[in-house]
Amino acid sequence: MATVELTADTFEKTVTSNGIVLVDFWAEWCGPCKRFGPVFEAASEKHPDVVFGKIDTEAEQQLAAAAQITSIPTLMAFRDSILVFSQPGALPAPALEGIIEKIKELDMEDVRARVSQEQQAGAATPEA
Repeated sequence: MATVELTADTFEKTVTSNGIVLVDFWAEWCGPCKRFGPVFEAASEKHPDVVFGKIDTEAEQQLAAAAQITSIPTLMAFRDSILVFSQPGALPAPALEGIIEKIKELDMEDVRARVSQEQQAGAATPEA
């Protein structure tokens, strides 16, 4: 599967309707982004069970701001609509493969339980 261009209109539906979604936040002027692009594209061909989306931070500034992108490239990974990985910086192919495998191996019941605990703890904390 090739990469897909994500926009503010397609981002949420893509993340919520697919099991694993990797998102590359990039820009045309970014040298490291251009080096990471082919690595990301090659991984998309090796993992047809994963959606590989790209967000052009210049064209989608509000989406990049909402995702709190401060450095590009930034890779985010979602599994079952939950953000499970976020890291700025271009990754070499072996590192990207390792991340994909770890995401596939996640115990999502455990992840959901942790997210629920964090949300409950956050709700119980009084605002300053």
